[in-house]
Amino acid sequence: MILRPGDRAPDLTLPDHLGSDITLTEAAPRAARVLAFVPFAFSPICGDELAALNEWQERMRQGSHAVEVIVVSTDSKYTLAAWARNANIDITLASDFWPHGEAARSFGVFDENHGVAERGVFVISPAGTIVSGRQVASTETRDFSEDFAAALSSL
Repeated sequence: MILRPGDRAPDLTLPDHLGSDITLTEAAPRAARVLAFVPFAFSPICGDELAALNEWQERMRQGSHAVEVIVVSTDSKYTLAAWARNANIDITLASDFWPHGEAARSFGVFDENHGVAERGVFVISPAGTIVSGRQVASTETRDFSEDFAAALSSL
């Protein structure tokens, strides 16, 4: 079951695409986080979403808003590093590769049939609680404007 507003965000540590470990609830103290799960690196819809999230992160930085974007995939950190280089992005990509899908399962967005994360997005408050959470079909490209509005309202 997908996590709902008011739920505590799981306290998980994942490797990022740069080789560091990040703890989801401590990724940016005093900042809201937009945590977007994607099924596959290098797929067309995921690529479009990655570009959109990178633009949103840049808007947040330009506006001096304490909002951090973290994209989570069950791909390895090496695949995510290649994807980040190829896409020329400046956001954190976290690998949910092993234990496979642990983060996606914890948030309620793991597709057991295909072994990948579903398209879930969660806003986590600076206090570590879920502000908003939603999931869309794997074939749907998400509009993140409401997620970033929720993140800003949680500050």
